[in-house]
Amino acid sequence: MTQKTPRQSWMATLARASRSEIESLLGDPPDHDLLKAPETGTVMVEGRAGGAGRRFNLGEATVTRCVVRLSNGRMGFSYALGRDGRKARLAALLDARLQDEAEGSGLHKGIATLAARQASARDLASRKAAATKVDFFTLVRGS
Repeated sequence: MTQKTPRQSWMATLARASRSEIESLLGDPPDHDLLKAPETGTVMVEGRAGGAGRRFNLGEATVTRCVVRLSNGRMGFSYALGRDGRKARLAALLDARLQDEAEGSGLHKGIATLAARQASARDLASRKAAATKVDFFTLVRGS
């Protein structure tokens, strides 16, 4: 598996974040122009049999995307599951701001904290699911 770039990591974190989490990280939205206003569409979701088998179309998912440009010319992009146009716009603004911020700044630390919380929640959900696992076996009775 290839290594993610820092931008790929924060984009994934923003896509999984709630609108309130994004709002708390961003604070007051900076001056910007909408290059592509939030618009909602669908994408095809693919699955794999057994996690590594043949691909199959699972179904469609609703996605909202947005593109913004800050007053300094930096562009930000976002894709978010669902129909929340405000979330998509705020995530695009955060993407643009994060590109301008120095590594280790408060904004990058906030994203890292959010990513750690998301990873912890995924781990907890995985452990809860594993606790309900049932192993079936066949018992051979004597002859």
